[in-house]
Amino acid sequence: MKTIEEKRRKLYRRRMRVRAKIRGAKIISPRLSVYRSLNHIYAQIIDDEKGATLVSASDRAIIQEPGKKSLSKKDLAFKVGELIAERALRRKIQKVVFDRGGRVYHGRVKAVAEGSRQGGLKF
Repeated sequence: MKTIEEKRRKLYRRRMRVRAKIRGAKIISPRLSVYRSLNHIYAQIIDDEKGATLVSASDRAIIQEPGKKSLSKKDLAFKVGELIAERALRRKIQKVVFDRGGRVYHGRVKAVAEGSRQGGLKF
């Protein structure tokens, strides 16, 4: 059985391997980075030349109405994608490079990508 430390080390290596291939420049296309924790999902658009976050969004910003059926984690991730696309388009960012953060491209990570595409971002 893999230890937690071993899993983290492998995730870190995958993350660095992905980041070595993609660089986000504000002029060409910044990097849309996705971080998935056990309970939440975060997305931010980063200019790697300056090391600055241009736009960010998370599922904590999405307020669920009381009394209604709560959204699943995947639905929340889709809404995070739409939210970050909306905020990016307001700042005149239309094209990004997707960074899955070392995670497999399915589930919540894929939902963020699909939501941001539907929101108007291109990558």
